[in-house]
Parts: sequence; structure tokens; C-alpha cells
Amino acid sequence: MSSKFRTGSELILATQPYAKDSTVRSWWHVLSTAILLLAALAGTHWNFNLAGQAVCSILSGLLLLRFFVIYHDQQHHAILPRSRIAARLMRIFGILALSPSSIWRSSHNHHHNHNSKLRGSEIGSFPIMTNSQFLKSSAATRMKYLFMRHPLTILFGYVFVFLFGMCLAPFLNEPKKHYDGLLALLVHAAIGVALVHYWGWAALLLTQTIPHFILYAIGTYLFYAQHNFPSVCFADKSGWTYHKAAVESSSYMATNGIMRWFTANIGYHHIHHINARIPFYRLPQVLRDIPELQTPKVTSLHPLEILRCLRLKVWDVEAQRMVSLRQVPSGSAA
Repeated sequence: MSSKFRTGSELILATQPYAKDSTVRSWWHVLSTAILLLAALAGTHWNFNLAGQAVCSILSGLLLLRFFVIYHDQQHHAILPRSRIAARLMRIFGILALSPSSIWRSSHNHHHNHNSKLRGSEIGSFPIMTNSQFLKSSAATRMKYLFMRHPLTILFGYVFVFLFGMCLAPFLNEPKKHYDGLLALLVHAAIGVALVHYWGWAALLLTQTIPHFILYAIGTYLFYAQHNFPSVCFADKSGWTYHKAAVESSSYMATNGIMRWFTANIGYHHIHHINARIPFYRLPQVLRDIPELQTPKVTSLHPLEILRCLRLKVWDVEAQRMVSLRQVPSGSAA
């Protein structure tokens, strides 16, 4: 192990040995998660005890979250990059999860290449304004900006981020390129109608609505908090580097072992941004082995930490930190 503190391309190269897919291990994670998810969804129908059905519904949402992160890894070609079967399976999951491949890849790849830039990072991410930009903006622009970063928008990510942001809006903007956005909406609606027709409204709630609400509420917040936390750094183009954006603008989400499993290690986000080709199951090993990645900026799911992250609204250029509206001159009046 080198005693030299590595940065930039040196650090990225140091992670390359870990960017190797284990076909057997990857398929184990995909298939075991899929089987557990199908069993939990079945439990929302077959368990005649309402409490048991509710438990299965919540478990379905958490398993959907895990499978979504696995899907995210496959879209990065971190796992099963040469498997046509995996590609087809994940394409189907993307439709079912309201995150079609054409939209997810273009927006998410842009996010990785422009993370924490003051200009150009809003595609595939939450928008960011400086304090001066915010104060100079029109009331309508401010309202739209604050709506996109509002806690309720994050909580109801099911509607605002995925049904609209990931499916409807991209399709309306580029119908030929993102036709799968419309397909995802139609499939989602058809599943809902079928659930109501064959099993009733309770089935719609337990099998589709609650699991998807959990997936998108937690998923949207994780994505938000991993790039919007008190010690995050933003930069203009001249001061931006890929390495700096990964280690200073992407957090490590400290969670217990259960949530690490359900989130498929997405909390190791600074490492994921250093090298997106590292499979999720190797990320803990990278943290153990590479000293330069062992002192990340940390966030958590503690309620007070969540509140601190959600209060952040604009980038204060002089203070070089994210601040709340109360800390912006004339912010309350705005």
C-alpha cells in the first residue's frame, strides 16, 4: 500500500482493481432479490391477515429499493456488463420502476459528469442556485426552484420525480427518443387497473401504491442528501474536477447493516462517484483498503440530520457553503 496521498487520476486508478464484475456473485444478488421481491408482493395478496399484508407491502417497497440500486449498477455496466439477458431484464425493470433506460442513462450519466457544478448540474439532479442568483430571479423562478427542492416534493417523489420527471416530461420533450417514458406510464396504469379489477382497491394500495411510495420517497431523499448536505462543496467550471466532485460533493451515508443491505451500499456514494464501474458489493472493501477514501463527508438517516439537509436551499458564494433561506439577505421576504 502506497504511503503517498493520491488524488485525481492516481486515486481513480487505485480503484480500478475493484471495478471487476463477478458474474456468479452479481446473478446471485439479482435473482435472490427478485425472488424475495416477488414473494413479498405475493404476500400482499395471499396473507389473509391485514397486518401481515401491510408488513409484506412495506417489505416490498424496501426490496424494490434494493433492486433499483442493482438496476442502477447494471446501467453503469458495473455488474453483468456483457449479459444480454441481464440487459433485457433490467430494461423491463426500468419500465416497471418508472425509470426507463433511455432516460435514466442520459440523465444519470450527465449527473456523474457534472456533479456539483454551479452550472449544468441540474440535469439528472436537484437544481442549485447561488444566493445572488436566487435574489435576482423572478418570483416564478424562485417558486419553481423551491418547489423542486421542497421536502414534500422529495417525500412524494413517486409523483413529482418519477411519474412526471422521469416519464411524462422526457416523453413530451422528445417523444421519439423517450417513447419508453410513455410505455412506463401505460404499463404502470395497466397494472393498477388490473389490481383493482381482480383484487380490489386494497390490492392497489398494498401491492402498488405503498411499495412504490416507499421506493421513491427513500430513493429520492438518498439522492438528494448525498449531494445536498451541510459540508457539500460546489464550484464553477474553472474550479471543478471530477475527483473533487466525488470526494467533497458526494457523501458517505452512514446506516446500519439492515439499511446498507436494502440500499445495496449506495451510501458509499463518494466511492461510487470516484469509479461508477465498481460493483456495489465491492464498495465496502474499497473503503477498507484505500486510505484516501476513509475520511468522507458523512450524512445519516437520523431525523435531525435529515432536517439539516432539507433546510439547505442556496449556495453562499462568499461563505462557500449551502445555507437556508433564513441565512440569505431578504430571504424571508423572498
